Amino acid sequence: MITALAVVAFLAAYILIATERIHRVAAAFWGAAVMVVLGQVTSESAFFSEETGIEWNVIFLLLGMMILVGVIKQTGAFEFLAIWSAKRARGKPFRVMVMLVVITAVASALLDNVTTVLLIAPVTLLVCDRIGAPAIPFLISEAMASNIGGAGTLIGDPPNIIIASRAGLSFNDFLAHMLPVVVLLMVVFIGLMKLMFGKQLVYDAERAADLMRLSEKDAIHDPRLLISSGVILAGVMVGFVTHSITGLDPSMVALLGAGAAVAVSRLEPRDYLADVEWSTLAFFAGLFVMVGGLVHTGIIADMGDWLTARLGTNWLLGSTVLIWISGALSAIVDNIPYVATISPLVADLTHGTSGAGPESLWWALALGADLGGNATAVGASANVVVIGIAARNGHRISFWTFTKYGLVVASVTIAVAWAYVALRYFALA
Repeated sequence: MITALAVVAFLAAYILIATERIHRVAAAFWGAAVMVVLGQVTSESAFFSEETGIEWNVIFLLLGMMILVGVIKQTGAFEFLAIWSAKRARGKPFRVMVMLVVITAVASALLDNVTTVLLIAPVTLLVCDRIGAPAIPFLISEAMASNIGGAGTLIGDPPNIIIASRAGLSFNDFLAHMLPVVVLLMVVFIGLMKLMFGKQLVYDAERAADLMRLSEKDAIHDPRLLISSGVILAGVMVGFVTHSITGLDPSMVALLGAGAAVAVSRLEPRDYLADVEWSTLAFFAGLFVMVGGLVHTGIIADMGDWLTARLGTNWLLGSTVLIWISGALSAIVDNIPYVATISPLVADLTHGTSGAGPESLWWALALGADLGGNATAVGASANVVVIGIAARNGHRISFWTFTKYGLVVASVTIAVAWAYVALRYFALA
């Protein structure tokens, strides 16, 4: 009875988020509160559990990077990048979109997708303002590109780190198995962008012409802070890439970078805290607690056990079911607790086996979880961050505005990824 009520509460909160009848933060907090009342969440599980609690690494990674971005913003660097990128694309909206999307995908593979959108979104807003183009198609495309690009490496998306740890996979394994399909998916995605947004990409030719006459160097108004914060940002990037060697979690690297930037900037707190998305951080906290309550009910684990019992050693069927179910569930619940719950089941299924067939299950899980996050506005952390930034800057992206495009992108990219898995690990193995 309690389990059924918890599932109903989760679905009700999700419907409230989707329909936007109340603010998403209120809906997430409502769902989390019901989970507490039903006994599915305790202070221990909410604040200290790695499986069912708030992902503090995500919260503090976001906070640290938001503060660092707030410091860099004071230098004029984003205006510089906006003018530079628009001039290189000759002010044409689709060319600008492709440039920013490719930059986002590459950066997401090297850093992580949330950090990348925090850095790219301010540039995008400035570019769109300069050429008179609508910002929403750009921001939605960049969120999706960050999820696709982040799938390409071990450090690009948090689920990949969980999978690598459980399966014993290395950074180079992800490069060899995930990066080729990610490159293909980006080509497909650029084609989808043209189909979905091509007619919306109007712009002001006169403003674009004015932009071409600007000098991007004039946008920099604090060279000293630009140099010092640039060095700190580079150090943060190195910290992200080398975290497996140093042992420093990305959240700690981000907080250290934020602290260093604040120390050298000599700015007032109101300046660098102005860009912190407090409502986004609160939404994540509530969402993590709500999803943790659902995980605690055992529903997700029961689904995994049922799946494991029926797959046996039919690896092609297993990878097919896993990639599509992972994509569907990652669109509804955060992919971090989902992968944390399912990966032990995949480990049991592949235990004592070897070869391309069993290995395909891990890549199917990674691709489904990473790409499925594009399906809805709350399917991936990057989506939520972009929507929050857009709202603060006067560009409202509703749940369904994002999702109507996300369902198309997720369906097409997962289908391509499934074909890749079937060919590489079965037909050509």
